[in-house]
Amino acid sequence: MDIKDEWNEGVTHPLQSWEWGEFRAKRQPVSRIEGFLIVWTKVPYTPFTFGYIPMGRAPNEIEIEKIREEGRKMRAIGIRIEPNLKRGELTNFQFSIFNKFFKPGRHLFKPKTLLLDLTKSEEELLANMHPKGRYNIKVAQRYGVKAHEDSSSSKAFDVYLKLMFEGTAKRQKIYAHSGDYHRQMWNVLRPAGIAHLFTAKYKDRIIALAMIFKFKETAYYAYGASALEHKEVMAPTLLLWEAIRWSKQSGCTVFDLWGAEGGKGFSRFKEQFGGQPVKLAGTFDLPVDLLLYLLFRAAEAARWKILRIFK
Repeated sequence: MDIKDEWNEGVTHPLQSWEWGEFRAKRQPVSRIEGFLIVWTKVPYTPFTFGYIPMGRAPNEIEIEKIREEGRKMRAIGIRIEPNLKRGELTNFQFSIFNKFFKPGRHLFKPKTLLLDLTKSEEELLANMHPKGRYNIKVAQRYGVKAHEDSSSSKAFDVYLKLMFEGTAKRQKIYAHSGDYHRQMWNVLRPAGIAHLFTAKYKDRIIALAMIFKFKETAYYAYGASALEHKEVMAPTLLLWEAIRWSKQSGCTVFDLWGAEGGKGFSRFKEQFGGQPVKLAGTFDLPVDLLLYLLFRAAEAARWKILRIFK
């Protein structure tokens, strides 16, 4: 077993995979400490950094001290951790450790997600969908929309980038990573068999795409992009249904719709697939320099208030 396989054996989420670390290392410093991938972001206009451990396990006291020591080496103000655990899965002992070392943090990952049980038959999955979802799939089929995996086509990925920034991000008024970010991610995760691209075509034109991450026995709806035109053919619904079917056929037992937020358009779209709502354990901050951390959190709160005002 090589170092990549050994690392991946011990983690449970693609954002802690060896390959995700390789991708992020192209953009910013990363550390691998005690089985935790830490991504370091420079705090603007300062010599300091802030760490992030996305979707890792719950660290014990010895691991926390080693993580904090790495933070000191990286001149970190603090380290934010969002464990890959459901609400209530932290044991009483783990919870006491978190209370001792951590402070509540501002979430980066969505605090709730929707999970589909892929051990069910396709008929059961369809029956559990919202009636509107089943109807939209039939609408797309009547219009002749065709959806399938297309991970080997450079053209498909170029269309994905185009629709991501000209369609989805603009329409939903959401923050989107740069095209360079997506391309670097794709170039690392696709050869590793983690990232897969699905396309939906209408009249031989790609009008919707979905990027699915497959890691161990779980598939994740990582990103979606669609054109502003031809909304009436309901291509995104058929597209995601075909991605769910592919994930089941590929041996996955869970499909994670990756984030939900009440009232948001992207959440309403996901909810039609009938996933089980799940709250995650939460967001926790490990201060490295307590005074600087308190100043950082005050500045962070002020920044988000300003962004909401000018949204």
